[in-house]
Amino acid sequence: MKIGMNMLLWTNHVTEQHFGIVDDLKKTGYDGIELFFGEGSEKYYSGLGHHFSSIDMGVTGVASLSAEQNIASPDKKVREAGLERLKWSIDMGEAANAEVLCGPFHSTFALFTRQPPTLDEKKWSNEMLLKAAEYAKGANIILTPEAVNRFECYLYNTMADLGEMVQTVNHPNLGAMFDTHHANIEEKSQSGAIKTIAPYLKHVHISENDRGTPGKGQIDWDDVFSALKEIDYHGWVTIEAFSTAIPEFANAINVWRNYSPVEEVYTEGFKLISQGLGIIK
Repeated sequence: MKIGMNMLLWTNHVTEQHFGIVDDLKKTGYDGIELFFGEGSEKYYSGLGHHFSSIDMGVTGVASLSAEQNIASPDKKVREAGLERLKWSIDMGEAANAEVLCGPFHSTFALFTRQPPTLDEKKWSNEMLLKAAEYAKGANIILTPEAVNRFECYLYNTMADLGEMVQTVNHPNLGAMFDTHHANIEEKSQSGAIKTIAPYLKHVHISENDRGTPGKGQIDWDDVFSALKEIDYHGWVTIEAFSTAIPEFANAINVWRNYSPVEEVYTEGFKLISQGLGIIK
């Protein structure tokens, strides 16, 4: 397993000014970082990818869709716009040497119809995810849609639902991701959810119940790590924590306060994962 750190704790747009942070993460023992693909060009992401490769830091990425790009929309033009955005994210991911592209891109984050998901919405989303996965095959990137909690999404909330979606799409470049924060809200147990999604699991987010320092909250980490070892998971285990560093982004994800000291998040979080999974650095 490889341990990663999501850069959204500091910024939603990594530039050279953040390279010192990445250097600190490498010194701590991290194997790579996770970038949010929000803006930028292929040249920009290629430059980032080249730098991170030169210091032996791997890359994973996060993608999202706006309301005008919702691939679960009844409007075909909106769905097609969403597919183009996913292709753009895949192109940027390829330029940055990303291995995995994760996020709740099966639909639009925090966009609600005020009704339960319909079979048509899932069908529309699946059709676009299949096309995106085929496109990702050419970039050697694995897409890992994310089930998120009921307050942020209505289409996919649980590992059971997410597993059904991955099975239906049935493409080798489409897997699933598991996030401990969302599972803490939606699942009966962390280990049970991990075992449910095990056949399709390609990415893991380590996130405390309050989005602060992993190990300083209510998540049952013994349950999480024992399950990951039991299913013999091999892949990225990436910390996702948030702060108010970028007000616009923080407001978009309803972050109104800082949960933990930044250095504590990545240093104590790394210790928790490496000890919990028996990873020796």
